[in-house]
Order: sequence, then C-alpha cells, then structure tokens
Amino acid sequence: QVQLVESGGGLVQAGGSLRLSCAASGRTFSSRVMGWFRQAPGKEREFVAAISASGGSTVYADSVKGRFTISRDNAKNTVSLQMNSLKPEDTAVYYCAATWGVAITTLADSYGYWGQGTQVTVSS
Repeated sequence: QVQLVESGGGLVQAGGSLRLSCAASGRTFSSRVMGWFRQAPGKEREFVAAISASGGSTVYADSVKGRFTISRDNAKNTVSLQMNSLKPEDTAVYYCAATWGVAITTLADSYGYWGQGTQVTVSS
C-alpha cells in the first residue's frame, strides 16, 4: 500500500511560482513511477508530469514543458513539482499519484494510488 499526501498549493499571480510536494508512506516508493495530474472545474483529469523510479527519466505534458519540473527524493519518500511562469489556465486541483507498475506512463489508469489533491489558483 502507498499513501500520498500533497502540500504546497495556494493562490499566486500569473507569472509566479509554486512548489508542490507529495509525501509517500510505504516501503515500495522507490520502486514506483510517480506522477502529477490536475483537474480543473468542469474538465477531465489530465496528465502533468511523471518521473521514473530512479528519477533518471521524466515526461511532461506539452502545456507545462519548460515551465514545470518534477523531481523526487527516494531517501525521503517525496516527489515535488516546481511550477514556474504560472498561467491562469494552470488553475486546478493537483494530484500526486503512484503507478501500479514500473513503466513510466502518462495514463491515469496506470496509477493505482492517489493523494487527496491540493488546490492551485493562478490569478490574472
């Protein structure tokens, strides 16, 4: 079992930055791909970024590439999402997720463990 708890959301002006963190419990964290997803009101949940178990590989949605950076610390069982140059369209609830398996993926169905989400609001 993996339990995930996000933190770091809040209200920020356009162009600003936020850093989201996700603390994971369980001994299998270092063997799992971790991802961040987001869901805006009235929209489907969408992939944001993912990082391999070792941290050596990352994948980003086109909409955040060059602005967001995902990282992980396996010694501390944490994964982070540094968000820079934020835009109003980045406003959403952001979720941390852990995969069932070991392959890096952008598909939400491949992630079996989810946090409760943290709200990010970007004002114009």
